[in-house]
Parts: sequence; C-alpha cells; structure tokens
Amino acid sequence: MTSDRGSATVWTALVGVVLCVVVGALLAMGHAIAARHRAGGAADLAALAAADHALLGQSQACSLAARVAAAQGARLLRCSVLGEIADVTAAVGPAHARSRAGPPQGLSGDF
Repeated sequence: MTSDRGSATVWTALVGVVLCVVVGALLAMGHAIAARHRAGGAADLAALAAADHALLGQSQACSLAARVAAAQGARLLRCSVLGEIADVTAAVGPAHARSRAGPPQGLSGDF
C-alpha cells in the first residue's frame, strides 16, 4: 500500500507557482501594451505640435515636438518636417510609435 500523505500540498504548491507565472506574464504584457499606447499618444501629440509650427522651420517645430513628447513621458526619436507635414517617432521604454500630421492631402496652401 502506498501512502499519498502530503501529495495535496505538493500539487497545491505547483498550482500556486504556475498561477504566479501566468499572472506575471499577463502583467508584463499589460505593461508593454500600456507603454505602446502611451508612445502612440505622445507621437500623435508631438506630430500635431510640430505640424502646427511647421512654418517656423524644422528646428523650432521639432524642438516643440520634443517638449510635448517629454511632457507625455516619452522621448522623441525622430522628427522631420517637410512643408506643412510633420513626421515623428516617439518611444516609451522599448515601445515605439510613428505619427504624421498636417493638412489633408490636396488642401495644403489652398486657404
């Protein structure tokens, strides 16, 4: 006759460890998704700021975009302004997002 005394404790501990690993993975994935959304929002706002000040020149428009991105907790990786179109890339941690802003195509300078 074999004794199963204490086997429930081992199985309970094993299930607890597995649950901890799953919860840890879900938290890490949630953090990555949140960082991606923050980077996207910061890139959108920075692109809008740069496009709004595009007529002042690329250096001033990109400087403002960098300040807007920093205010959102992101860093500006790339910024270019061509005419009235601003194209920026922002990052929060390892997450990157790219955004473009400017007047709708075909309406540039028609006002």
